[in-house]
Amino acid sequence: MTKRKIQFSLVYRDMFQSSGKFQPRKDQLERIAPVIIKMGCFARVETNGGAFEQVNLLYGENPNKAVRAFTKPFNEVGIKTHMLDRGLNALRMFPVPADVRKLMYKVKHAQGVDITRIFCGLNDVRNIIPSIHYALEAGMTPQATLCITNSPIHTAEYYAKIADQLIEAGAPEICLKDMAGIGQPAMLGKLTKMIKDKHPEVIIEYHGHSGPGLSMASILEVCRNGADVIDTAIEPLSWGKVHPDVISVQSMLKHAGFDVPEINMDAYMEARKLTQEFIDDFLGYFMNPANKLMSSLLLGCGLPGGMMGSMMADLTGVMGAINNNRKAKGEAELSEDELLVKLFNEVAYVWPRVGYPPLVTPFSQYVKNIALMNLLTESMGKPRYSMMDNSIWGMILGKSGRLPGEVAPEIKELAKEKGFEFTDADPQSYYPDDLDRFIKEMEENGWERGEDDEELLEFAMHETQYRDYKSGAAKKRFLADLQAAKDKAGASGMSIEEATAFKHAKADAIVAPESGTILWEIGGDGECVKSIEPFIGKEYNEGDRFCYIENTHGQIIELPAALGGKLVEINAKQGARINKGDVIAYVQRGE
Repeated sequence: MTKRKIQFSLVYRDMFQSSGKFQPRKDQLERIAPVIIKMGCFARVETNGGAFEQVNLLYGENPNKAVRAFTKPFNEVGIKTHMLDRGLNALRMFPVPADVRKLMYKVKHAQGVDITRIFCGLNDVRNIIPSIHYALEAGMTPQATLCITNSPIHTAEYYAKIADQLIEAGAPEICLKDMAGIGQPAMLGKLTKMIKDKHPEVIIEYHGHSGPGLSMASILEVCRNGADVIDTAIEPLSWGKVHPDVISVQSMLKHAGFDVPEINMDAYMEARKLTQEFIDDFLGYFMNPANKLMSSLLLGCGLPGGMMGSMMADLTGVMGAINNNRKAKGEAELSEDELLVKLFNEVAYVWPRVGYPPLVTPFSQYVKNIALMNLLTESMGKPRYSMMDNSIWGMILGKSGRLPGEVAPEIKELAKEKGFEFTDADPQSYYPDDLDRFIKEMEENGWERGEDDEELLEFAMHETQYRDYKSGAAKKRFLADLQAAKDKAGASGMSIEEATAFKHAKADAIVAPESGTILWEIGGDGECVKSIEPFIGKEYNEGDRFCYIENTHGQIIELPAALGGKLVEINAKQGARINKGDVIAYVQRGE
């Protein structure tokens, strides 16, 4: 009997997305790609999409160059590349005009991306089907996606009906996106068989996070029922809230009688080492250690594992306010664990009442925010749902798409009191074409639209982040954040005074030789660019100009950067008054 073949995909983008804030740099991606190829077990690699482009812009890197560099070696050897695509929201957290969505597929195809995984957090086919058509027109393979969750509404029959509509619209592939890992293995197996029995030619890919511990059982079930491709990760970012490791998946399926590729373990260890190097370089400073841990608590609340870090930060942020309110009422303070259980319970309470939206970006954030604000307003003696922003109301009212379930009567009544109206209009109708505005501004600014209009796409897709990238503000802010994170890590267990002394011990103080006004630069970096202080992390060579001081006699004095090094601290902004002997900044000497 012929063994059924199962392929593996490495979700290299999502490994980092589920672990922390940032993605590897272009040079790092160029180094890891040949090693991934050498592993010999991957038919597919997730290279970009989702938050990839946006977070590249946040640390001042051009995401288009990173995507092209990463996809190129895989294209050359026939490994398919794929991206994550949020349907109506495309590559961001809020809706995108149709003309910008159309452009995205043309750009990504030109950049070397083969497959686009299109999902809608509400599983509303009206948000997915247009993207299937746009992708086909651009020459990409549209992989239509079912966002998996576990509720009385989200049955195998419910999902199979949606799959039928997406396949009829032209999708040759279906992804079962189990983003929180709470999909029950039995249901997933049943769903896979229902789709395969009716559409045997359709490729099914399973994407399951390992957070609550069901993913290996789910993988076995979907493979036994006809799945073709399984998403996997590699150490040091496998397991935890991320994805199962390819070694374990390969072993399990091989012993279950499937035809699976062998893994070049020398290359695996090399990829493992490189990925750890990237984490040590800078990515790890923005990773929450809790994301390395699995938790069965995730089954109850249904929240995606990648959200746990931000959720705990939010919980810590409101904990003081909640406990202060409780103390004022004579109630006992809550510990973090007690508050976490209350939050999980509140998510479980809120979720059905806002129509059971699958808990995936951005709706997982919305439901979590409602629950968290409910705990805060409860401590203040105010009713539930007192603090819901426009984005949350947009979801409830139907502006993001149809909710799977009914909104609770008390929320409908609150909407009526506020003068809000529910809608069943096509969500895209609320977001008219807008590409011409960006084209006009790029022409006025003298900005290049880029190869295949890729710079135009980035500007239209991520307007705020792109402006900060172009101005250099993003790079400066990132390097300042990175230095602060390094300082915090280096100062672990020290007092503020000890940490400051330790930091300064490794750096040279740049001292003002005279009193006057500090001028970091004169005239800015170019025409009509204001003069500002340099960014933390800027490198200086010995003898480089560091800044100017305009003394009390009106003379301009140039200060050198001592022995050179990296700027780690600034004590005076552009135009500040300083006295002779003041420390202007600290420059850390090279190792």
